[in-house]
Amino acid sequence: MTAVQVPELPFVLEPVGPEGGWTYEEGVLTGSAGAKQDRFVPPGGDTLEPASDAPRLLGPAPEGDFQLIARVSVGFAAAFDAGVLYLHVGEREWAKLCLELSPERPTICTVVTRGHSDDVNSAVVEGNSSWLRLSRIGSSFAFHASPDGERWTFVRLFTLGTEEERAAARIGFLAQSPTGDGCTVTFDRIAFRPTGPADLRDGS
Repeated sequence: MTAVQVPELPFVLEPVGPEGGWTYEEGVLTGSAGAKQDRFVPPGGDTLEPASDAPRLLGPAPEGDFQLIARVSVGFAAAFDAGVLYLHVGEREWAKLCLELSPERPTICTVVTRGHSDDVNSAVVEGNSSWLRLSRIGSSFAFHASPDGERWTFVRLFTLGTEEERAAARIGFLAQSPTGDGCTVTFDRIAFRPTGPADLRDGS
């Protein structure tokens, strides 16, 4: 597996996990999950189950506040197929902002994993694409979604890991197909801003 250079990003992306066939061409990043691939640690049970895995493409987040933005399009075929902006701060400390078939309608969903994963559905989306935004603001992270990349809806604010782990955070992209035979996702209009949003809830 080889690194992928996306000109819009100030860092190189490295494949992590199962093979995702990641390619970048003419502004479009494409990756695919295989059958039954997911990154989720079920919250139930008395013992810590091993984390499942899905293809990821990650790079080191620069210091300070930032915004990672992309429009994701998903070739939905089965429940919970998704394209994801992904944040990794530790083996059991990571988060996903997803456009997911959940389970019958495209939906903005989030997962924050602290040992075990939670699972939260947000707004239903018309069609198979949406803009997603992952931001760091100080010691916190924020998720937003948008139908057009102009007006953003606040989805979630959270923190993860220690200060040292957050400083070494990796960010990027993920494809998943937990119940299906595979799923292809594309990311375009990719952008990186070295500042956080001015206001989390005013649509900017």
